[in-house]
Amino acid sequence: MSGLKRTVFWTGVVALCAWVLVPIWLIALGAFGGRTGVFRWPKSLWPGDATLAALQTFLAVEGVWPAMVNSIIAALTCMALSIGLGAPAGYALARFSFRGQNTYRLLILLTRAFPLAILALPLTVAFIRVGLYDTAFGVGLVHTALALPFAALVSASLFQAIPRELEEAAWVFGCSRWQAFRKVVLPLALPGIAAAAIFAFVISWNEVFAASVLSVKNRTLTAYLLTVLAESPLHFRFAGGFLLILPSLAFIFAVRKYLFAMWGIANR
Repeated sequence: MSGLKRTVFWTGVVALCAWVLVPIWLIALGAFGGRTGVFRWPKSLWPGDATLAALQTFLAVEGVWPAMVNSIIAALTCMALSIGLGAPAGYALARFSFRGQNTYRLLILLTRAFPLAILALPLTVAFIRVGLYDTAFGVGLVHTALALPFAALVSASLFQAIPRELEEAAWVFGCSRWQAFRKVVLPLALPGIAAAAIFAFVISWNEVFAASVLSVKNRTLTAYLLTVLAESPLHFRFAGGFLLILPSLAFIFAVRKYLFAMWGIANR
């Protein structure tokens, strides 16, 4: 790699890291620095008078913990259903050929472009009829519809990157199709599937529109924050935002080894 290419590469890495980390850093300063930390300029790497008062006050607000539990239930539901349905669909797209396959892939992708606001009223009526309205599971189902296309397409690309010959070799040694998938294909695809699961979890955790429309009492954390923090002081909003992104960061950190291993498959 030449000097110019190396400079451009590392400049892009630094810019990407700053794009991701600087907002988190600013939110943390506002959450731990209190009112003075929000308005202080220039910003410091860490507030000298760091305090947990804003976070403790926010956590003491009535309804925050039930809303957080609802967010976890909805996110785990979305993640489980997205991977449980998307991975088999991706395997079928990667291993079987049929007429209109590319058109079908495009249609799957286009479902993400369909505005959710148009479906708000029909979904509300349908959920009321079947008893899913104002439940964390119902919100998780809607979030699954948002994350499932991505999970299916990512899974398809992962399974396509794994040579078919590996499965055929397993068949030769006496494995059934299911055993070959479980013992050979799935371990190789697991890093990418973990990345798709993270994406589904984050989509559900951060989504606010469907959660606000489809819940009244049992709101998720994002929908609850939208109503509670609208008139709150700015440092309390930062505290709520910090607690909102903290579980996503912890979840990504917990499965980071699968994310790193995914690049090994992608470059095979």
